[in-house]
Amino acid sequence: MLSRIAESLFWMGRYIERADGTARLLDVQLQLLLEDPWIEEDKACRSLLEVIGSKSEFPGLLTKQDLLQTISLDKSDPSSIASSILSARENARRVREVISTELWEGINTTKSRLPRKIVFEKSHDFFAWVRERTALVVGVVEGSMTRDEAWNFFMLGRALERIDMTARLLATSELTQNAGPSWTTILRSCGAYESYLRTYRGVPSATNAAEFLLLDRYFPRSVLFALNSSEQSLFDLTPASGRTGASDMAQRQIGLLRTSLEFRSVDDILENLRQEMVVIQQGVADVSATISSRYFPANAIPAWIGEVS
Repeated sequence: MLSRIAESLFWMGRYIERADGTARLLDVQLQLLLEDPWIEEDKACRSLLEVIGSKSEFPGLLTKQDLLQTISLDKSDPSSIASSILSARENARRVREVISTELWEGINTTKSRLPRKIVFEKSHDFFAWVRERTALVVGVVEGSMTRDEAWNFFMLGRALERIDMTARLLATSELTQNAGPSWTTILRSCGAYESYLRTYRGVPSATNAAEFLLLDRYFPRSVLFALNSSEQSLFDLTPASGRTGASDMAQRQIGLLRTSLEFRSVDDILENLRQEMVVIQQGVADVSATISSRYFPANAIPAWIGEVS
């Protein structure tokens, strides 16, 4: 497979997952702002900007409407939903010859139907639409792509982005100071609340909720599940052929990241949760850089010219 095709599939998977994760996060957190009149709006909105990783500057008071418009539709902000969808569409255009017509139409239609403005009272409808559209795209991938290198690069990108999004949410100290409602909010942000209740059958506690989101082997949005998925994709791309373990550096990095999390108690991790999640985020960044160096060498990437709007 050409490196440019592999790279576009990898980043298409990441951007689709980023749009979905950002929509989930914003939906729950903005609803919490609406329901709790005692929350300091400016501080809460800036904390949310930190979670998402936005670099947008707001010298004055930051309102929830400003936050909604920026993180949802500001195409100049790389952390926004609109930017993620546009980037996914651009990467899909680059690999148009290797993806199905249904997949291209799903991504292209999502991009063309992005609204210009969102009223705060209608924000939940917008986020639900984003989740539905990303689910449709992933469903088309699941149902139409051969399980070959193209599939593995797409799924690898999704898994790495999912690790980063979950760790980014858990790393925010403002959302994890209390064991009660804040953990319910985190679970809802990850789409994990109902699955958690079926597993633990009780009100979310810090220990149980963190264990579920970090270490559960069966919940697809847990960090450990996504680490296992990315490790499997890397193995499928570079099967082990020697007698001394993983020969690929990215496989080694993912394996070390997984074992450093899997074989520790949740109480140990919770002692310094924010720092632990920062370590995971940095680990994902290192793995992504290694994958880029291994599979997407800079001298093999052509200079793409964007479409004229």
